[in-house]
Amino acid sequence: MSVRGIAAIAAAAPGRLALLCDDEPTTYGELDAAANRIANGLQAVGVRRGDRVAVRLRNRPEVFAAWYGVTRLGAIMVPISYRLTPAEVAYMVTDSGAVTLIHDDGAPPLPAAETFADLRAVLAVDDAVLADQPAQPPNRDFLGNTVPRMQYTSGTTGRPKGIRRAAPEPASETPLWQVAEYWGFSGEDVHLLCGPAYHTAPGAYAEMHLVLGGVVVIMRHFDAESSLELIERHRVTTSHMVPANFIRILECDWRRHDRSSVRKILHAAAPCPVSVKRAIMEVFPPGSVHEYYGASEGLATAISPEEWLGKPGSVGRAYPGVSVEILDDEGRSLPPAKVGTIYIGTRPGREFEYHNDPEKTRAAWHGSMFTVGDLGWLDEDGYLFIADRRTDLVISGGVNIYPAEVEQRLIEHPDVVDAAVFGVPDERMGQRVHAVVELRAGAPRDADALIAYAGAVLADFKLPRAIDFVDELPREPNGKVFKQRLRDDVLARRS
Repeated sequence: MSVRGIAAIAAAAPGRLALLCDDEPTTYGELDAAANRIANGLQAVGVRRGDRVAVRLRNRPEVFAAWYGVTRLGAIMVPISYRLTPAEVAYMVTDSGAVTLIHDDGAPPLPAAETFADLRAVLAVDDAVLADQPAQPPNRDFLGNTVPRMQYTSGTTGRPKGIRRAAPEPASETPLWQVAEYWGFSGEDVHLLCGPAYHTAPGAYAEMHLVLGGVVVIMRHFDAESSLELIERHRVTTSHMVPANFIRILECDWRRHDRSSVRKILHAAAPCPVSVKRAIMEVFPPGSVHEYYGASEGLATAISPEEWLGKPGSVGRAYPGVSVEILDDEGRSLPPAKVGTIYIGTRPGREFEYHNDPEKTRAAWHGSMFTVGDLGWLDEDGYLFIADRRTDLVISGGVNIYPAEVEQRLIEHPDVVDAAVFGVPDERMGQRVHAVVELRAGAPRDADALIAYAGAVLADFKLPRAIDFVDELPREPNGKVFKQRLRDDVLARRS
C-alpha cells in the first residue's frame, strides 16, 4: 500500500483484511476502531502521555487493539507473559510503574487486589470501560506512532529489568520501519504469528506487517501440524520461528502440505543445531530460511540461507548501521577466532537504560557499544559465531564448559524438542553440569540414554551429571529459555 500505519490504512481502505484468528476476520477499520475505544477507555481511567500500561493477554486480535490503544495516548506498553505467577506479575507491574493493567480473563489468576493498590485500574480487555467507548481517537497526535514497549528481560541472574528508551514523540505519519524494509516485507504479505505476542520478536514482526497493510494470521497456541495447515490454507508468505518450532515441524508429515507460498522464515532467540537447520531448509522453499542474532536490547547480525550454507553455524555479519566487536575483559578488541564478549554498536535513537537499575546499565555499556553478556567470536570474514552467555559458563574442575555446545548435541536427538544446560554447585568440582529437557510427546524419559547419546560426540567432562524432564521449558519475554528459574528449582529441591 502507499500508506503506512493502522490508522492511515483504516482511513484509506477500512475493509482491508488485517487479522485472521480461528478463521474469524478483523478488518483494518475494525482494528482501528477497537484501538480507539481502548484508548478512550484508558483515558477515562486517567492514563496520560508517558504513563506505562501493562498488557497481559494471550494471542488474540485484542492484543493489537490494546497495544495501539495504549499508543494513541502517547503511553508506553509493558508486555507481560500470561504464563507468569501472580508474584512475578506483581513485581513487573510494580517495578515498571504501570498505572493500569489490561488482562485476559482466560489467563492464570492475578495477584490479590491489594497488591495493585497504586494502580488506577485493573481491566479485563473485554471490560465495558474499554469496549463501550467512541470509535474515534481521543486525539490525533499519535496516530502514526508504532507501539513503544518497555520489554522486560531477565538475563540469567536477578529479577527481570525493563528496557527503557526515550518516550515517543507525536507522529501523525508512520515512518519507514528500517527492519521491515531490510527483510523486504510488504503490504501483500500474509504473516503467521506462531509465537506468543508478548515475546519481543513475534510481536514486533507481526506489528511490522500491520504497519504495511499486510495480513497477520494469529495462532492462539503453536501446533506444528496446524501451522502447516494455516500456511497452506492462507498462502502464508512470512513467519518468525524458533528452533523448537522447527523440531516440531520436522516431526510432522510436512510433505503433505503446500508450503510454496512461503518466501521468508526468520528465526532467532536460541542456537539452531546445524542438523536441524539443514533439515528445515528442506521443508521450506529454497532461499527462505533466514537467521539473525540480537536481543530485546537491539539487533546485531543477520545471515541469508546462501551465506549460512557457506558458514554453517554462524549467525551472520553485522546488520546495516550496526557494528559488532569481540572484546576481552579489559575492553580490548580481540582478533578473529578468539572467544570474548560480544559488543553491539546500536543505531542512533536505539540507546536504552535498564529501568531502576543504573548499575546494570553501566555494566552493559562500553562507550557507544552494549553487551548482554553473550560470548562469541568473529571469523576472518566478519561472521559471528555464538559460544554462550558469560553467566551461563560452567567452570568444572577449572575447565570451561559452554552449555550451548551441550544443548545443541542434546537437541539433535530425535526425541528432544529443546534443552537447557547450566551449572549447579558441586563440592568437589566447583560446578557440575545439569540439564533440563523437553521431549516430544510419548518419548521415553531415559536420562542415561540421552547422556550416552551426547557422550558419543562430547568429552566426558562436558556431559550432564543429571537430567530433569519437563513438559515445556519456561521462557523469557525474548523467547530464550528462562534458565534462572530452572536453576532455582534445582537448587530449591537440593536444599
